[in-house]
Amino acid sequence: MCLILFSLQQNDAYPLVVIANRDEYYARPTQTAHWWPDTPGIFAGRDLTARGTWMGVNKNGRFAAVTNVREPGSFGPARLSRGKLTRDFLSSREPAETFLKSIESSADDYAGFNLLVGDSSGLYFYSNRHPAIRCIPPGIYGISNGMFDEHWPKLENGKQALADALQQGIDDDILMQILTDDAPANDNALPKTGVSLDIERLLSSRFIRSPDYGTRACSVVRFSRDSEISFVEQNFVNSEKIGILIKEKFQINGVD
Repeated sequence: MCLILFSLQQNDAYPLVVIANRDEYYARPTQTAHWWPDTPGIFAGRDLTARGTWMGVNKNGRFAAVTNVREPGSFGPARLSRGKLTRDFLSSREPAETFLKSIESSADDYAGFNLLVGDSSGLYFYSNRHPAIRCIPPGIYGISNGMFDEHWPKLENGKQALADALQQGIDDDILMQILTDDAPANDNALPKTGVSLDIERLLSSRFIRSPDYGTRACSVVRFSRDSEISFVEQNFVNSEKIGILIKEKFQINGVD
């Protein structure tokens, strides 16, 4: 997951709205969002290499998402996959803050990560590159591959687009359009993260296209005031070919 835009307690009908893009190499084996048979109650996509997930929800109303931190050449291979963090939170019943405290001692076993966990009543953020557990107040925020809510162009214009969409009413098609915008940022607005200008430009758009790497899933997740979760995921086979559209809706603490 490389772009997460979310609204917390900014809409009367939907206290939590998350729209997010997963950017990954097209060759990495992946399963689209589904109910996990080996961990009942989790609905999420799955990385079939490490068996974790970039973003998911569960029947108890828990939410988790993770992005990597862009740090080219700085760190060697990690002992653990970042997708384990989200999987473990969705599998647990610990309060979000307690869970984050429990992983602090092992945070260096992972490559750089930004982790967002909680539910519609409250979210917490933790990164092993800016270590401090953060309780997120109500508002509209963005997370990509830098610091929390950093002033990257796609975060700034994405948050504004999300705020505008919330004013117009909650429409999945409009929210999905925010995620599929592939316009790059102006060169003078690009962040400097240690990669070449061409790569910074490529990665500056919300929706990323290249021959081998790009946005593989666009997800819209809504938590309603009536304890219903809606999860819409549009998958992409590659930069030109659209894949499966997943739609799931369920009551928190409901049954299949």
